Amino acid sequence: MVKKKKVAKVVPGVKKVVMDDVEMNRALRRIANQIVEANKGVGGIVLVGVIQRGVPLARRLADIIKQIEGLEVPVGSLDVSLYRDDLTKKGQYIEIKKSDMPFAATDKTVILVDDVIFAGRTVRAALDGLKDYGRAAKVQLAVLIDRGHRELPIEPNFVGKTIPTAKSEDVKVEIMEVDGVDRVVIK
Repeated sequence: MVKKKKVAKVVPGVKKVVMDDVEMNRALRRIANQIVEANKGVGGIVLVGVIQRGVPLARRLADIIKQIEGLEVPVGSLDVSLYRDDLTKKGQYIEIKKSDMPFAATDKTVILVDDVIFAGRTVRAALDGLKDYGRAAKVQLAVLIDRGHRELPIEPNFVGKTIPTAKSEDVKVEIMEVDGVDRVVIK
């Protein structure tokens, strides 16, 4: 049997397509399995998506975990805008969205979910924001893409894919629920 060579798709304005929909789904399944394994099940676990693209990713992870374990995992969303350390720089350009935490984080294992980790500043803001919803027993971080270049000592527990990038490159995770397509691109 002869394997077909995968042909790179040309997308206008995009330097490279890093993940397509199939690869994203595969990475999310791997993350979901790792979450279940690392926590010896899903008892006491909640998923909190960082607004914007972390929320649909958290919902997808919850769906996959339900398929694996047969149990629902609560999902919340967290807007980190007011907790950012660059608030004075961005000021009037920040759009505040409503967090939705239908549970208290107290004594729960909170899995923060985001699309990309870069400098680590969004995660730091999420940790600050999370404390407004109670004192979690443990906080873990799941990201679809780790692109490196950390400015803070923050590392994800669960990663879909690590992509070496230049600081000047723009990594964009596009999600069906937000962008109408599932893929990860470098612009």
